[in-house]
Amino acid sequence: MNAPPVTQRARAYQGFTQQILSGKIRSGQFVSQRELMTLIDMPLAAVREMIPRLEAGGLIKTVPQRGLQIAHVDLKLVRNAFQIRAMIEREAVQHFVHIASDSELQAIESSHHDILNRASALGQGLVSDVSLLDDAQAVDWGLHDRMVDALGNDILSEIYRVNSLRVRLIKLEHSVITPARLIPAMQEHLRFIAALLRRDAPEATRLLEEHINSARNRVMTAPLEQVRGEWEPSTSPQPQGKPSES
Repeated sequence: MNAPPVTQRARAYQGFTQQILSGKIRSGQFVSQRELMTLIDMPLAAVREMIPRLEAGGLIKTVPQRGLQIAHVDLKLVRNAFQIRAMIEREAVQHFVHIASDSELQAIESSHHDILNRASALGQGLVSDVSLLDDAQAVDWGLHDRMVDALGNDILSEIYRVNSLRVRLIKLEHSVITPARLIPAMQEHLRFIAALLRRDAPEATRLLEEHINSARNRVMTAPLEQVRGEWEPSTSPQPQGKPSES
């Protein structure tokens, strides 16, 4: 059976999402419809069709005589976005712990170990790994997305995806991932994955909640200038990549 064709509005929305993930669209930024056309390489009609969906998701708002403003990060947004994330993922993990196969969990665990090993080598100045941050983002958020999608609820998955974009905006605004910050996040995931493999639902739920709280606290307590400074020592290579951490 052939998949239904992707509409221009959907392609435009996917393009907008990628601009957030790549850090090319930032919290509070003003953009015009024509600037969005250029950013996502889509015609003006598709951009205009996409805007109501973005507004409904709270990702942009129209400001008279200024244009479109990307969601501004403040304490209320941080609190609300992480609360939604915790509520959905708590439900997801209690389902995933029972339906995920051992082979899938072992593959997820292996991918995390690979990222952790690469990050450790990079932190020691042993290698230059310019793709590490992109790959870490895919592994990290891939696990969270997989758990939510495993619920089989398209409405919930859509709510979660939109909220994930809010979380990405928050993280782009407040923190930049480095190997030193990536390693604790991967270790938190591995403890959580171990609980999934033991089919220990209460422990997996507890560790997931700790991980989400830890991510929120890192966002709230890491001054951007301090984090940037972690990339600056001349003895270490300076990788390029997307700022992201979950």
